[in-house]
Amino acid sequence: MSGPGESDDRELRPVDFIQLQQYIDYCSLKVKDVLKEFNADGRLAKYRHGECIDEEGFRLFLKTYLEVEDFPTDLCQRLFRSFQNSESAKSDENSGSCICLYMYMSMFQTMKLKDFLCSLFSLLGEVFLKDVSCYFSLLEDGQPRDKLEFAFRLYDRDGNGVLDSSEVDRIIAQMMHAADYLGWDVSELRPVLKDMMTAIDADSSGTVSLQEWVEGGMNNVPLLVLLGLKMTQRDGQHLWRMKHFNKPVYCNVCQNMLLGLRKQGLCCTCCKFTVHGRCANKNPAPCTRTYVMSKKETGIAAHDWVSGNCDSGKCDRCQKKIKSLHGLTGKRCVWCHTMRHDECATQEPFECDCGPFRDHILPPWAIYPVIKERQNCIKNGCAFASDDSEHNTTPDGQVLQINPIPDTHPLLVFVNPKSGGKQGERVLRKFQYLLNPRQVYNLSNGGPGPGLCFFRDLPDYRILVCGGDGTVGWILDAIDKANLPMRPPVAVLPLGTGNDLARCLRWGGGEGKTISLWLHFHAYILSYRMKNKLWYFEFATSETISASCKKLKECLTIECCGTQLDLSNLSLEGIAVLNIPSMHGGSNLWGEAKKSDRAEQDLPGVIVDPEVLKVSPQDMSDKRVEVVGLEGAIEMGQIYTGLKSAVRLAKTSQIIIRTKKPLPMQIDGEPWMQPPCTIHITHKNQASMLMGPQAKSGFFNLK
Repeated sequence: MSGPGESDDRELRPVDFIQLQQYIDYCSLKVKDVLKEFNADGRLAKYRHGECIDEEGFRLFLKTYLEVEDFPTDLCQRLFRSFQNSESAKSDENSGSCICLYMYMSMFQTMKLKDFLCSLFSLLGEVFLKDVSCYFSLLEDGQPRDKLEFAFRLYDRDGNGVLDSSEVDRIIAQMMHAADYLGWDVSELRPVLKDMMTAIDADSSGTVSLQEWVEGGMNNVPLLVLLGLKMTQRDGQHLWRMKHFNKPVYCNVCQNMLLGLRKQGLCCTCCKFTVHGRCANKNPAPCTRTYVMSKKETGIAAHDWVSGNCDSGKCDRCQKKIKSLHGLTGKRCVWCHTMRHDECATQEPFECDCGPFRDHILPPWAIYPVIKERQNCIKNGCAFASDDSEHNTTPDGQVLQINPIPDTHPLLVFVNPKSGGKQGERVLRKFQYLLNPRQVYNLSNGGPGPGLCFFRDLPDYRILVCGGDGTVGWILDAIDKANLPMRPPVAVLPLGTGNDLARCLRWGGGEGKTISLWLHFHAYILSYRMKNKLWYFEFATSETISASCKKLKECLTIECCGTQLDLSNLSLEGIAVLNIPSMHGGSNLWGEAKKSDRAEQDLPGVIVDPEVLKVSPQDMSDKRVEVVGLEGAIEMGQIYTGLKSAVRLAKTSQIIIRTKKPLPMQIDGEPWMQPPCTIHITHKNQASMLMGPQAKSGFFNLK
């Protein structure tokens, strides 16, 4: 019999739960998308037997859903076995096949044929597809309460509806493994976990019921963090994350130092309030407010101080150093980020000016609740009728409204946490600290609709999109559909792979460039970028060898504003329709135009004359697209290094492409095989975009 700290291969452990949640956080598919592949006409249909799938089908489910080639084999096996019928699994483990067969024959007498067959499939190595889809749907969209209920059933091994002492001991042991996996310092964690489980047993019966587990768990920060559950932040509630501190830090609750060599404690993303794991449940001071309680309080700017951890900082009032006293030292304002001695914080000036980022911050005294029905954006001409986000309402259902600070330009930030690997998560946390969290929207939670509805009536605000080109396109499309009374200018913090639009707007390609014009916030190089670019190179090379697009002129026709392009004398293997001077991570396909005395405004609406095209520069705002031809995939390398440009075919405001056979196509790096079709491209609308400063000239700034 296994001890409390051990688990067999059938048990899904907290570490597995956390790993799965991390995989799912960065996958783009939904469970419903993968289920279609198991339908009769799907590519995985042969792995489905009635309502069940075999182990290979389960492995392919994970590979397709999580979009990974190297999913851990042991975790895959453990997951598969956890879905199998527990009683049949035990029988298979402890008894011979004759006893198992007898058990199933006995079941057959009392079960419907369909249920019997599926139970038999479990014995033979198959699981219910419905169970698999329900589980991953829970991880995908489930709330912490639902996930706590699921975790309870995982730990309740005998299925009697309560956790007894042995099951609680097993939970503590497995939580220790989970904490170690997460990088916590576990030297003093076991007694903390014991106290935590004792507190959850509200009636002191010695067992934990499902109700006690859920109600106690929802208010138990270490438990939620150890289960990998993301907490929904409400006003006054901290947004905790485990953190490693590389200098002495003191707990804001017990005022003792956080000890350990790894992640020593919890830190609030929004206000930097810091505690031991054991102190997180001891009624810590609330997090900073994000709005005021009434319109009367708007415009009253006041510091919001957080005590301690200001060692070696300089007092904003007396200009003297804040010295460490081996405890909580000094105070720091959440909004202006100034620091003061404890005694200086009680003296004038009391008014907070929001510090160096005052032009971008929407402080709490600019947001207040109003008692009315939740805002329905359809009434205001906005397309997001269902986006009544908790982000924009109070816990009692009042709608938050903005009363902007005069002469400021509040920043509405959209972050795609799935862009740039875990870099997106770091960007999200950074802006939640530097700005009001109600200005910062995680695009994984409801998309851009809630943010656009919340800011729609502001007279002068700006939007910052943190993500790749696809994310920027998503936001621009949402702005176009929202029918906003004023179209705000948009800037880009590049987090994707190519980042071509960001390059054209002089925000860089995300490779170590800074966004100092915004918040002096640094975007770091993503390790996956080089892998992606190597993959693109491999794909391009193989495409050159196979050359599926040779004799392209025989496969399609191109018409620009009624003018047919003559491709008869060209040997092309690709056509590109451009609106910006960057593609595939920095390649300028159009190239630089030759100098000419002819002004751009004198050029006609469609240009196909090669001589005129030579002197026609590319302009992102001229309401026209550029059409170029590519002679081969290897040519892209020459274009990227500036040795040559593509063949200029046309500049036009309308283009019709008719294809005669299936051809590979891609938009914004997303490829597919397109059957014969007719493609119409016309100018629809324009968006105001903010550009970065002009790059300094010099040899090292050429690319």
